[in-house]
Amino acid sequence: MDLSIVEGFSKSLAMTVLSEIGDKTFFAAAILAMRHPRRIVLLGCLAALTVMTALSVLVGWAVPNLISRKWTHHIATLLFLGFGFWSLWEGFTEEGESEELAEVEAKLDSDITANKGNGKPNSKEGADDTKKQERRLLVHIFSPIFLKAFSITFFGEWGDKSQLATIGLASDENPLGVVLGGIIGQALCTIAAVVGGKSLASRISEKMVALSGGVLFIVFGLQSFLSPIEGSS
Repeated sequence: MDLSIVEGFSKSLAMTVLSEIGDKTFFAAAILAMRHPRRIVLLGCLAALTVMTALSVLVGWAVPNLISRKWTHHIATLLFLGFGFWSLWEGFTEEGESEELAEVEAKLDSDITANKGNGKPNSKEGADDTKKQERRLLVHIFSPIFLKAFSITFFGEWGDKSQLATIGLASDENPLGVVLGGIIGQALCTIAAVVGGKSLASRISEKMVALSGGVLFIVFGLQSFLSPIEGSS
């Protein structure tokens, strides 16, 4: 196997696991799995994370073809160092261990309350039943729970530092290794969240995760800074 694929895979896997454990989407998956069928929640979250990882790697792969390899290398280095110090700052200034968990739970509770408040009885039950039968196949494939898990996870990850770090990593490492490592890392974290539920999520030290992730980002940044630029002339 190509060494560049192994290097990209290992970096992406380690970065993804440390970035996603204790993240908002991790807590959201844990809470959703307590309130809905775990299999559907898991499928929705994994689908969203797979699409997000693939898109991020695609962007990272395309950037070196549009910008000089030298510039993308330097940008990736700055991203890793910047996210590293950012994570360390978050870890040292973190006050409550379950603050993010409580925030996500409150948001999901408010969504449920809003949905219940918008529900109104409909006198045309026969017409509604007919429409439901016509859309039965679509509902089986994309149930409301699946779509909820997908949308919460996808938009929760959009613009997150883990997505930007994946783009930077894909621009500087083998894209195939990065996408494989990212998807496997996302799958491991999501399965842990869905199976462990809130009991596992509440035991995770956000402070330690942030500090560990910060150190890893800085190590990647230093390694990128010291490594030669491939393909530079």
